[in-house]
Amino acid sequence: MTFNPESDISGHRTRRPGRTAAIAGGGVGILGILALLAGPLLGIDLSGLIGGGAQGGGSPAAESTALACDTGEDANTQDDCRMAGAQVLLDEYWAQHVEGYTPPQLYVFQGQTSTQCGTASNSVGPFYCPPEQGVYIDPGFFQIMRQQFGASANELAQLYIVGHEWGHHIQNITGVMAAHPGRETGPGSDGVRIELQADCYAGAWLADAAELTDDNGVHYLEAPTEAQLEDALNAALVVGDDHIQEMSGFSNPESFTHGSSENRQHWFANGYQNGVGVCDTFDGSVALDLVS
Repeated sequence: MTFNPESDISGHRTRRPGRTAAIAGGGVGILGILALLAGPLLGIDLSGLIGGGAQGGGSPAAESTALACDTGEDANTQDDCRMAGAQVLLDEYWAQHVEGYTPPQLYVFQGQTSTQCGTASNSVGPFYCPPEQGVYIDPGFFQIMRQQFGASANELAQLYIVGHEWGHHIQNITGVMAAHPGRETGPGSDGVRIELQADCYAGAWLADAAELTDDNGVHYLEAPTEAQLEDALNAALVVGDDHIQEMSGFSNPESFTHGSSENRQHWFANGYQNGVGVCDTFDGSVALDLVS
């Protein structure tokens, strides 16, 4: 999805953390990424699996600075400003759908930064940290998706990813996370249902995002093209558990944490086509849709 260049995103709340550092040794290789892609989008830091970066730490809010992003043109030309524009749209959308909505804080960083959930880095991937209600994204992760996994990772795919993280925030503030705290694995597990619901929420938001306007009545976004929708579906494919396992040379559905590529694409498309009301992945009547 392309932002209208004249749209006003200057009211965004997106910030850059103050405590950042480059990753020693140029980051991690493909095996490290494969290990960590079982954990991104979960709101937990798994960087300890491969070393590098201190664990724990506090929120960087006190030392953060606002991004200099004012217009849709900024969002079209800079990945960090695209995230800032997405934050504006996500807050407007969810304020209309969740009574008493409280927004998360979006942090766009480079390299790595401390959070209450551990060390955020582009090798861990974008994630939501429930204790501080913070979403963390390093736009460098999109380049990893392209180089290591063959994803297109263009505009709509990036919006899908940040929309998925917002979905975890909605689950947190509406009690879904508290009601389903288990992190068991497998195609029909609560852990997978949590992730597929976040995919559905992302699709529902993107379906309506082009209708949202700024204070001057300018639509923030142009309607998505078929090619852009394919881009988002491609992102859902490459982060499917079965696709990741195939890349590492094994197959074990009982270890799924996020759902297969087919299921992730299904739930994104379901939300996009039918709206947020169809996103109850915990309804027993949809159980068969969760199993390949």
